[in-house]
Amino acid sequence: MGNPRGFIEYLRELPADRAPAERIRDWEEFHHHLETAKLRQQGARCMDCGIPFCHTGTLLSGMASGCPINNLIPEWNDLVYRGLWREALDRLHKTNNFPEFTGRVCPAPCEGSCVLGINAPPVTIKNIECSIIDKGWEEGWVTPEPPKVRTGKKVAVVGSGPAGLCAAAQLNRAGHWVTVFEREDRPGGLLMYGIPNMKLDKEEVVMRRIKLLEQEGIKFVCNCDVGRFLSAQQLLEEFDAIVLCMGATRPRDLPIEGRQLKGVHFAMDFLTANTRSLLDGHRNGNYISAAGKDVVVIGGGDTGTDCVGTAMRHGCKTLLQVEILPQPPMDRAKDNPWPEWPKVYRLDYGQEEAAAKFGADPRVYLTTAKRFVSDDHGQVKAVHTVQVQWERNENGQWVPKEVPGTEQVLPTQLVLLAMGFLGPEQPLLDALGVERDLRTNIKADYGKYQTSIPKVFAAGDCRRGQSLVVWAFNEGRGAARECDRYLMGCTSLP
Repeated sequence: MGNPRGFIEYLRELPADRAPAERIRDWEEFHHHLETAKLRQQGARCMDCGIPFCHTGTLLSGMASGCPINNLIPEWNDLVYRGLWREALDRLHKTNNFPEFTGRVCPAPCEGSCVLGINAPPVTIKNIECSIIDKGWEEGWVTPEPPKVRTGKKVAVVGSGPAGLCAAAQLNRAGHWVTVFEREDRPGGLLMYGIPNMKLDKEEVVMRRIKLLEQEGIKFVCNCDVGRFLSAQQLLEEFDAIVLCMGATRPRDLPIEGRQLKGVHFAMDFLTANTRSLLDGHRNGNYISAAGKDVVVIGGGDTGTDCVGTAMRHGCKTLLQVEILPQPPMDRAKDNPWPEWPKVYRLDYGQEEAAAKFGADPRVYLTTAKRFVSDDHGQVKAVHTVQVQWERNENGQWVPKEVPGTEQVLPTQLVLLAMGFLGPEQPLLDALGVERDLRTNIKADYGKYQTSIPKVFAAGDCRRGQSLVVWAFNEGRGAARECDRYLMGCTSLP
């Protein structure tokens, strides 16, 4: 590294986000960049460690440790420190097709395994990554790069989320004609409709990259639900290969009394309708509004946080987030050592906004919902909750047990279920006849990605289950490599 004492001389520093009271009044992104001089200092904190765990990209205790796409983090940290931004962008693009996405929405497992993080705050890897690509766009360094030679092979990619976009970009780079099918009215999948605009701007960030991919020769077909408007047989007949990147979009339900009441919605229905209405200029008003309502979000993950942030921008009356797991510790537990992902307490952007307005973190832990109560018109008016404790059952599995005498009745007119996802939707998979695993995901070995049908490949959440955007990038790139090998007999894709 250019400054071997940087990790000693400089403290970790991140740019201040927009103030919560200000940002909940609009849908603009709330992160800022540091000034260039300070970004160079942050790059200098990368300590030239003997083994850079930040880009190992492995699983430890079922969680990502290091970057799953093996970003060359020490290299571009040093280049930023030396002011060589163009070269840093080139290094970044070697492993990451869309760093403007991961730089905004990735939880940064790279930082969790940073060697400096053993006994000091880790390097600000995610912020530096985002700054590199944003500077690249600003300077005009990110331009269309269509392939010089076409193979004549046609590949269909089903789904335009992070895995689908990576697969399409890599296959197009190999010279194949790529068509991406998307059932929604806009491409982007999870990036477009699953993540709110304040975390990832749709017009300025997502569509900017989509338009560049189109200029490179990729065709996007929207409003096309493959299996309904285009049959599986047509797909098999018209394309030389197919890559399934459908995501894991079947939400986990909460089958308790009152589930059928009006005002009880899946989180993705809430988030998708809101973003579509926002992008349509609120001309139709066809979204689920939290304005003036007592909102209860059930589920404590990223999707739950996005529901909290969206409800805050609607102007909800009160907000409560129910989490069945215990509150994480403030520091790493002994059974969660470095370089595992640190399972520690964090105040994410949505909870920060709710705390600023209502005075406290909206989350309640070790709590679950027992029943929903109706008013006279079939609308939810209250939720009964109860505290739980986790105990082992006769099979040694941890299960939640209700704590007697802890039931509460909370007023609510809007309940959002954000409890994760069960796997991909099945109709297209049934029509294609691909084999599935015990979790109903598409059965295809990691690293090979080929399904039980030779010309059909699978990548992302539909193969591995619900996971991170950066793992979808890993799988989309890997599936493209194996698909190219299938089509051409060999491949030069990484």
